[in-house]
Amino acid sequence: VQLQASGGGLVQAGGSLRLSCAVSGHIFSSPTMGWFRQAPGKEREFVPAMRWGDSNTRYANSVKGRFTISRDRAKNTVYLQMNSLKPEDTAVYYCAASENNLIVSAFGQAQMYPYWGQGTLVTVSS
Repeated sequence: VQLQASGGGLVQAGGSLRLSCAVSGHIFSSPTMGWFRQAPGKEREFVPAMRWGDSNTRYANSVKGRFTISRDRAKNTVYLQMNSLKPEDTAVYYCAASENNLIVSAFGQAQMYPYWGQGTLVTVSS
């Protein structure tokens, strides 16, 4: 299984970016897909996740109302639309996948995701 993340870049505060994560090598029937990020000198943190079977989602409080996770089943791709970006959103963003229908309370636990993309850098300037 390979996860290919893309879409990162440099944007001014208040701007928008859309990240993509394409899954190849295996088609999961009902995965849970998530995004995590890691800023320099900080621990990796959960951003949002989506359970594909019922589109149940969960967001970190820091991004609620600004970020939206979505998916395209036909393309086996998950997206992260990021609006109203802030300098504190600067980080390497990683997509992650579990082939299981995780319970919502587990969405934010990185150890529940066996598959990870290579990361894409998002830099938000002030």
